[in-house]
Formats: sequence, C-alpha cells, structure tokens
Amino acid sequence: MAKSKLVKANEKIARKVVGTFEKIEDTVVGGYTKIEETVVDGYTRIEDAFVDRYRTKDGESVEEAKKRLDKKAKERNEEEL
Repeated sequence: MAKSKLVKANEKIARKVVGTFEKIEDTVVGGYTKIEETVVDGYTRIEDAFVDRYRTKDGESVEEAKKRLDKKAKERNEEEL
C-alpha cells in the first residue's frame, strides 16, 4: 500500500515537472521565434529599400528587380561552372 502511494506521488511529481518544462520550452522557443521573425522582417525591409533605391530601372517594381537580379546571378554562376 505504501509503495502504491509513493508511485502515485512520483507520477504526480513527474507530470508537474514535465508540464513545467513544456511551459518553459514554449516560452523560450516563442521568444526566439519572435526574435527571428523581427530580424528577418527588418532585413527584408532594408533589402527592399536598397533594391528600390539603387537597383530598380525606370518603372520596375522591387519584386521585378529582385527577379531580374536573381536571374543575372544564376546566369553568372552557370558561366563560372
């Protein structure tokens, strides 16, 4: 009988420990995810501003300029091979 009480108490403690760990894990992962999204969004804005200011041709959108630049880069890489 005493053993079963110990086993039940141990299982209860284990559930609480696992639950607490999962909460901490979710908080940490959520924080890093938020930081990652913020950094990537900031980089994308800077990249778009640079392309818009220095790399677009008259009447060309930022997306069109990026596609054109990517195509040129791929062509250059293929020539090097």
